[in-house]
Amino acid sequence: MDLLLDPSHWAILAVIGIIAGFIDAIVGGGGLLSIPALLTVGIPPHLALGTNKLAACFGSITSSFTFYKQQLFNPKLWTACFIATLIGSIFGCILVFMVDPKWLDKLLPLLIIAIAIYTLLSPKAMGDSNMTLPVKRSPKVKQISQGLLLGSYDGFAGPGIGAFWTVSSVSLHKLPLLHGCGLARVMTSVSNITALVIFAAMGQVQWMLGLWMGVCMMAGSYIGARSAIRFGIPFIKPIFITMVLSIAIHLTWSAWG
Repeated sequence: MDLLLDPSHWAILAVIGIIAGFIDAIVGGGGLLSIPALLTVGIPPHLALGTNKLAACFGSITSSFTFYKQQLFNPKLWTACFIATLIGSIFGCILVFMVDPKWLDKLLPLLIIAIAIYTLLSPKAMGDSNMTLPVKRSPKVKQISQGLLLGSYDGFAGPGIGAFWTVSSVSLHKLPLLHGCGLARVMTSVSNITALVIFAAMGQVQWMLGLWMGVCMMAGSYIGARSAIRFGIPFIKPIFITMVLSIAIHLTWSAWG
């Protein structure tokens, strides 16, 4: 595809990339901004999805590294989850071409709204001060189940995946919120990279545009991850709930409108 965009389009995509990266690093959901932006400037749907995966890899890897450097993610504790997420994301990407996703389109808003309500009503939905730092591996059954399910979902669809990872990590593994965010960022990096490889193999990535947005997302992700680490739950929770509700409204409008 020949890329003929006005300079203003490149500027707009840069700004959106920074904002999307910032949001993605904290709670996920940056694709709610970046994918429509790519479609708006005339990128075809499948190419927009593949290009967004390239850009998202920059952001998710940056935020993952930031959480890791702050000792909020220990790779040795999550090997089973990593492998399961990788396998699940491959399965999900393949499933896209085999299953009609319309039924999922109608179910997703209900699931995401349920997450928002749970987060609002449950005082421990995003962790509490009594949760201790992880020093040993969470049971493999939990890691594998979570990785396969969420990896498959991200490969198949993906909206709200950051919210699913964060809430389920806090609930399943009793992680403090920032450690749950760190695990969420690393595992979405796994599924992003896997999907990118598959989209690239199909020729559905616009590399120049993806790299441009990726650099911008990387900057936003660094700022977002550092902000989340510095300000904690009081900063994360309102952004989390706002983004989850925004995703739910967006999906409801698309599926039921």
